[in-house]
Amino acid sequence: MLKFTVQAKQRSVRYNARMKIAVIGAGASGMTAALQAAWLGADVTLFESNATMGRKLLVTGSGHCNITNDAVTASVYTCGDECWMGTVLSHFGVPDLLSMLETIGIPARKTFDGWYYPLSNSAHSVVEAFSSSVQHAGILVLTGSRVLDIRLAKNGFVIRFCKSGRVDEASFDRVIVSAGGCAYPSLGSRGDLFPVLEHLGHTVLPARPALAPMLLDLGVMESLQGVRLDVEAGLWKGERCIASSRGNLIFTEWGLNGPAVMNISHHVTLHPAGSLELSLDLLAFFQDEFDRLLEKKRQSSMPAGVFLDAFFSPKVSAVLLERVRIPESTSLVDLDDRKIEKLLESLKNTRFPVNGVRGFKYCQVSAGGVPVGEVDPLTLESRRIKELYLTGETLDVVGPCGGFNLQFAFSSGALAGQAAADQHRV
Repeated sequence: MLKFTVQAKQRSVRYNARMKIAVIGAGASGMTAALQAAWLGADVTLFESNATMGRKLLVTGSGHCNITNDAVTASVYTCGDECWMGTVLSHFGVPDLLSMLETIGIPARKTFDGWYYPLSNSAHSVVEAFSSSVQHAGILVLTGSRVLDIRLAKNGFVIRFCKSGRVDEASFDRVIVSAGGCAYPSLGSRGDLFPVLEHLGHTVLPARPALAPMLLDLGVMESLQGVRLDVEAGLWKGERCIASSRGNLIFTEWGLNGPAVMNISHHVTLHPAGSLELSLDLLAFFQDEFDRLLEKKRQSSMPAGVFLDAFFSPKVSAVLLERVRIPESTSLVDLDDRKIEKLLESLKNTRFPVNGVRGFKYCQVSAGGVPVGEVDPLTLESRRIKELYLTGETLDVVGPCGGFNLQFAFSSGALAGQAAADQHRV
């Protein structure tokens, strides 16, 4: 049975010894923090409750690992302070991440719309590269080790953890918490350390699903299950639009999935069930082409179904016309202006009542956790507990689909690892 004990060094002699750092959580943020600290000479121990590192990374980007995005800016994130996020990204942004990944053997490629993936197109290769780098950096990895508690000690911290059914303790100078939120609980992310952080004095906002599929009453559009469309989606509370997003969506048996709705799903759980509506602008991606063809064919004998088929599949066209009670065979010239206006309103502003979102099992990240204002954006050090660092989903930060959340995980982990390894920060 493993007996693992690390004695904390007196602060008076710390400069003559390697900084002992614990990193809790071997996901994207934790592995990055551990590597950055080890590269700067720290003695790093990486705790991971799963049997292997990087399990959640394996499912990102549908197994292809969407690393980051050219559109990464502070304004696209939902957090308590946009300036805070701007500081983080200005000190470890997209170029810094790509350089680091190249260093550990993960060259990246960029799609035409600015999304970055590993050249291998494999999340598995990303995890393998990180695992190899962690090993070669001399980091002690304790997989299958669930951290139970973090206690303040006279000269640092004491971590209590369970490994192979046995509870043990270890002492460290500094601790980086990268244990994640509550998304994908089957992959070990359950928010177990939130009560510990709260006990230590941090505010912990309730965890909520984010980047989640949306539960909706689709009406006659239920028949479009499996159909994908590019749309602009809006989330409405009465006459006020509280969030919007553009992108792809897919119709499902329980509602809608895809970036267009997932990007705004974290707003849903802030409101009572049934109090919101979702709007879809089905013409958002080809409005000009639609307007030109309608003007050209408005007085023609072209059937309404054939006209819509220029922009949608026949299956979709049929449902869209059914919603406004226009027979597919009706010629455009035979539709009065009122019918045309009703069709256009339906295409531009299709509305559905929102019943909620799917739970943590089905979401990609979680909102909630520690507010960013309680953490220094330059170092990710807690402003309440000196020499404790918080990264990734431990913090209340949500970005859209497309590599934005991974970028924040890498950025926050890198800055925390660098700061924690700085022996002059006492």
